[in-house]
Amino acid sequence: MEVGAEDFADILAATRDFIRTELVPREQEFADADAIDEATRAALADMGLFGYAIPQQWGGLGLDLRQDVELAMEFGYTSLAVRSQFGTNNGIAGQVLVDFGTDEQKLQWLGRIASGEVIASFALTEDGAGSNPAGLATRAVRDGDDWVIDGTKRFITNAPSAGLFVVFARTRPADAAGTGIAVFLVPADAPGVSVGPKDVKMGQEGAWTAEVAFRGVRVPDSAVVGGDVDAGYRAAMTSLARGRVHIAAVAVGSAQRVLDESVAYAAATTQGGRPIGEFQLVQAMLAEMQTGVMAGRALVRDAADKWVTEEDRRIAPSVAKLYCTEMAGTVADLGVQVHGGTGYMRGVAVERIYRDIRLLRLYEGTSEIQKLIIGGGLVRAAARAAGPR
Repeated sequence: MEVGAEDFADILAATRDFIRTELVPREQEFADADAIDEATRAALADMGLFGYAIPQQWGGLGLDLRQDVELAMEFGYTSLAVRSQFGTNNGIAGQVLVDFGTDEQKLQWLGRIASGEVIASFALTEDGAGSNPAGLATRAVRDGDDWVIDGTKRFITNAPSAGLFVVFARTRPADAAGTGIAVFLVPADAPGVSVGPKDVKMGQEGAWTAEVAFRGVRVPDSAVVGGDVDAGYRAAMTSLARGRVHIAAVAVGSAQRVLDESVAYAAATTQGGRPIGEFQLVQAMLAEMQTGVMAGRALVRDAADKWVTEEDRRIAPSVAKLYCTEMAGTVADLGVQVHGGTGYMRGVAVERIYRDIRLLRLYEGTSEIQKLIIGGGLVRAAARAAGPR
């Protein structure tokens, strides 16, 4: 069942109000603690945010990607550690189950994921396999009616609090029949699963990532997502592509926050007895920021629309992520410049955002990978249109 425009408007308004009044004032608290407190997490769960993109039949709100990006632009306005609490449940991990899971797998996991009872982590990245899953070294070997998984994943979002790992592993070398990559549902408390210490990162304090090791982890055949040992690569690519539109929207929200902070600072801060916002070069920076934010917002909405209509689920997501995350980086840099020396001080919003959003250009496919997807996709489409030579 779809969520109607009026109901979604209420959801969006409530989310915006909660973010602006409850979360924005506490951003430094989250950063200093390197954690989101349990009361805040419970409030997010009560609002349905752990399952907003999970279909209603499985316990979520059932928002489509058009609606998702509107929420994501609000999430980007505050500490990105907040969005990280429920991002994998709705996004790259949860969508693997939504799109590829069996009914039994959905029944077992999606309700608990949507409620926030279970945090799902997307365990794909390895030392030698990040933006390109084809390089996976983690192995899954059939042993009777079970599979035994061995390998190590790194930079896994929400790993320290995960209840379920969505694990990508190679069952055989790629061949004419398929990629040989399967995806497995592995409970975090399964014997042989170990989570390393939290990573110490440049930014996004409170958004936890860690290394996860799988040593002789035994799971039943029913743990193979969709019951298809060749579905892993397609599941990863589909989930990541959808996630790229979401991340692009988050980047727009962060850029909007930097713009708002910079306009307010320029209007209130004086130099030589005049507000610095009256200086033309400051106005030029603000104009560049505003242009980027507006262009990014339009691009995100267009990419989300193309996803929902299935017009373009490959090139458009990469275009949106490439432009919006790079744009947000530029806007954050300009925001620090508008603030001058103040913008370089810890405790100032634009300084934190400057560090936080740098990661957006790396995960779910680097900017360089997006360029390869876009350029390669265009060339292949032209070759198909031209026909055999």
